[in-house]
Amino acid sequence: MFPKGKKELYVSLFQTAVLLLFNSVDIGCCLSSSEISERTGLTQNDLNTTLLSLSMGKVKVLLRQAASTPSSSSSSTEEADKQAKPTTATKEISKDDKFSFNKDFTYKLVRIKITSIQLKETVEEQQKTTDGVFQDRQYQIDAAIVRIMKTRKKLTHALLMSDILSQLKFQFKPADVKKRIESLIEREYIERDTTNANTYTYLA
Repeated sequence: MFPKGKKELYVSLFQTAVLLLFNSVDIGCCLSSSEISERTGLTQNDLNTTLLSLSMGKVKVLLRQAASTPSSSSSSTEEADKQAKPTTATKEISKDDKFSFNKDFTYKLVRIKITSIQLKETVEEQQKTTDGVFQDRQYQIDAAIVRIMKTRKKLTHALLMSDILSQLKFQFKPADVKKRIESLIEREYIERDTTNANTYTYLA
């Protein structure tokens, strides 16, 4: 129950875990990001997206006081709103950021769905994801080549490529497959035919 009327919030499990903490906190009192993390057990990434969705989305049921914002003894709503307004570094939640229940929360609808905020990956995270996908696909290509060669025993390069194409569900460059073939030859899974370099033989 909000002071200005009853609302039904449709929230995620993580959002529920965070909001329930404020049932035992006096209105106007704050919980720091580190306290919320400790009590909910959420990972930093999940905690960040959850707190941002509750305090910076269209539906602000929590007020955020960034760590860089000076504290004030004033308890007025105007001052609280000023403190809760995000600074230029809005997407980074600090462990010292403080959150309080928005006692003046209003919304025209009774039933409210609070959507989650999806943070953009950093360049480093994007590269890590790309590298992970590439590594995983290398394993899949290796496994497909070994599986095919174990069954067929001997194949030309063209037939091997055709079989790989039929087994793998993602697009790949022929040059990438050629590198994996060379790797498997070095590791003695397959070998080139001594009379035809364009033919491969499976090594049991």
